[in-house]
Amino acid sequence: MEETVPKLPLIIDTDTGSDDAVALLLAAASGLGDVRAVTTVAGNVPVVTGTRNALISLQIAGCVDIPVHPGCERPMTRAPSTAQQVHGHDGMGDVGLPKPLRAAEPQHAVDVLLSYPRWHPGELTLVTLGPLTNIAAALLRDRDLLTRYRHVYCMAGAADMRGNISATAEFNVWADPEAARVVLQAATPDKVTWIGWDVSRTDAVMTPADQLRLERLGTPMATFAHRINRTVNDWARDVTGLPGYDLPDPVTMAVALRPELAIEREQVHVDIALGEETRGQLIIDRRRSAPVPNLTLVRRVSGTGFKQLLFDTCARTPGQASAPDPHPERHR
Repeated sequence: MEETVPKLPLIIDTDTGSDDAVALLLAAASGLGDVRAVTTVAGNVPVVTGTRNALISLQIAGCVDIPVHPGCERPMTRAPSTAQQVHGHDGMGDVGLPKPLRAAEPQHAVDVLLSYPRWHPGELTLVTLGPLTNIAAALLRDRDLLTRYRHVYCMAGAADMRGNISATAEFNVWADPEAARVVLQAATPDKVTWIGWDVSRTDAVMTPADQLRLERLGTPMATFAHRINRTVNDWARDVTGLPGYDLPDPVTMAVALRPELAIEREQVHVDIALGEETRGQLIIDRRRSAPVPNLTLVRRVSGTGFKQLLFDTCARTPGQASAPDPHPERHR
């Protein structure tokens, strides 16, 4: 009998741009995740646009039954900023995607983030792919919220202090640094793991050869994933100087689905810079006299393992029933 792996129950918080969309494909169509709900937040695009993009992405994955709940429309204290210069005006490469078949749910994202782990304590894994505004707002109502989840994975920061929105900051943390600080003040390293932009930039860049391989798969999900990241590829070429484009949100989702893909971690105390010159920079204290660690940082992932998961998922037909690979170590 073929060995099977239980699916991971997930709540996903996203500011759905083009890399978030690929992360949603991994969660919903890899055979590894059981997505219970998706919440959206302002970030890459305004929250209305991000909600639409989440609905479209789940539809492409063949999972139109997953509810999507809009959340906070702006950061906690700052004016909204988007990354439409990276992801396109619609956040999805401006490729002219059709309207989603399903509408968003009326219940607010923050209420969803609070209620689901109370119904299922210790069962759900939370994966955040955007600014942490929704999570911080929920924490202001329930300071113990993070302990109610099985684990929380956040695409946040740049541990090597090489930024993509400023010299030293990653966009999600920069967009709402006050929210990121609220989350860190409630975090513990056994419950919260951050996977930064540095990880996707160094170990999992989609090279031209990788992009061609994705395009040649020819399936609806592969074509979708390839087309919507065309503006990210241009941004990487012209601004960040990568030999291809980065997929930080899919890398984060891959680590949540297969933690063994993270091949280097550290537990440290992290804070966030709020001043304008260093806004959103991670302040990582590695001194012997540092405060008690509040976070697990992933520093490296298996690029080979991540890409294999991506290609295997995108090669499927949406809704295809298939057992996940029970031996992921062979891709490391």
